[in-house]
Amino acid sequence: MAELIGNNRILGEIGSGGMATIYRAVQEPLGRMVAIKALKASIAIDSQFAERFQREARFMASLQHENIIHVHDFVVEGDSMYIVMEYVRGIDLYDLLEKTPQLVPEVAAIVALQVARALDYAHFRGIIHRDIKPANVMISHQGEVKLMDFGIARDDTLSDLTETGTGLGTPSYMSPEQILGDKLDFRSDIFSLGIVLYQMLTGQKPFVEDDARTVMQKIRLDRYMSPRRLRPGVPRPLERILARCMEKMPANRYPTTQALIDDLVEFIATRVTTNYNARLVMYLRDVGVITDNEAEDILHAGGPRTVRRTLTDRNLLRHTTMVQGTILLAAVLSGGAIQAMSGRFDGGRKGAEPETETFSPEEAARLKVVVDPWADVFVDGKKMGTTPMAQPLLLSPGVHYVRFINPYHKTVDRELRLRTGEIQTVSVELEPLRQRGEP
Repeated sequence: MAELIGNNRILGEIGSGGMATIYRAVQEPLGRMVAIKALKASIAIDSQFAERFQREARFMASLQHENIIHVHDFVVEGDSMYIVMEYVRGIDLYDLLEKTPQLVPEVAAIVALQVARALDYAHFRGIIHRDIKPANVMISHQGEVKLMDFGIARDDTLSDLTETGTGLGTPSYMSPEQILGDKLDFRSDIFSLGIVLYQMLTGQKPFVEDDARTVMQKIRLDRYMSPRRLRPGVPRPLERILARCMEKMPANRYPTTQALIDDLVEFIATRVTTNYNARLVMYLRDVGVITDNEAEDILHAGGPRTVRRTLTDRNLLRHTTMVQGTILLAAVLSGGAIQAMSGRFDGGRKGAEPETETFSPEEAARLKVVVDPWADVFVDGKKMGTTPMAQPLLLSPGVHYVRFINPYHKTVDRELRLRTGEIQTVSVELEPLRQRGEP
């Protein structure tokens, strides 16, 4: 293997498959860590496999989405081809399931949701993945979920390569129509994602070959065992979601990928009290994929999708009822003072510019926020954070207007009067936009 591919310096091999080998490399002179997928030397550059390799690069380069691995470059050198792509430090779902076969239900739902979002983005652009399986789902140490390997994806807007439909994909995760070699649409990917969700919840695949039937025959003809028989703790709403994904007839599945996303989001909203990436970081730590120190560093990095939390608060994330969140809403100025903004939620109107006042920490009032299930919190029109967080809120004495927003619950506004040095708690229980049992 050459030490350089284009301007990328090879550091080592990550893994190898039937068609390609993956390397870790540094892109020079940027110093950016990348992954390089190299077509194996045994595959002719003018073969159908090489054409499929190029197609994968084109598809992935055209899909700029946070839940899809990004492609940076495509390199052809002599008889070799390389895809230079985003390097993700993490674990793929296949290896995670080897380590812990049954995921916590809300964690499984979060992973399925992020994959569904990637698929929805691809489906909107006419691209069907056709190989959804745990090995093609990456979970980064930062709690990001990335869909990989569009090697057998198909663009509905273009003529496909000549290929046998039943020769592509992974049998255990194929839809019935994919097994039959029928023309596929987005609903085939939804079926495959349902199988992955089933496996995350139960630790088993829904269809397994035996002496009587192959796995392909079982997918086409047999009913799978109810996930609640294998794991009674599987929530019924999640069971209904995967059941609709895995309907034998495509017409009986979700009518759009977005409809699946909506159901997953609704399920998660009642159970997860922090943002999704932070919840996955906590889970990776709990099962030993990352250490306590690594998790603490990631959560305390203050990224856009993380929350600040001490390690002693880890059990808080497992509650599905009321969770007490405390929010730090302070900005320390150069003189050691703290600024707070005052004014109602009308900052966009002329004359509504909030005044800025300065006060010392000794003068500050402290506000603890308790929200069930969770909310984005706005103080005097400015978004300050998402519950739950680890520190008390510091505000200037006086009147403040606090708004609690959760997209699946009714917004709540509170007017609070705080006194110097006071510690006050505001407790809010959000009302769902749609009550249980309503259509």
